[in-house]
Amino acid sequence: MLFEMLVGLEVSDDKAYQVYRNAMKPILIAYGGSFGYDFKIAEVLLSEVDESINRVFTIRFPDEGVMNKFFSDSDYLKVKSEHFESSVSSTTIIASYQK
Repeated sequence: MLFEMLVGLEVSDDKAYQVYRNAMKPILIAYGGSFGYDFKIAEVLLSEVDESINRVFTIRFPDEGVMNKFFSDSDYLKVKSEHFESSVSSTTIIASYQK
């Protein structure tokens, strides 16, 4: 069983966001995590939130507990603080589910 999330972002700085992705990916892999799909979105036709979305992806982990450990990992939080927060203006968790 995998735990997967469908995430929408408003990426405000593509270059800095790519630096974030490159820096966090080894940490993600160390937790057994991975990305499934990754899309850049030109137009959102319908949304349940007010925040804009221009990037949608799936991220998956062996289980929800591992996901929680990843997102609270001190190395990940450092990368997030240095690169994610300045490159993403909003985050929307569209769905999360056991797969």
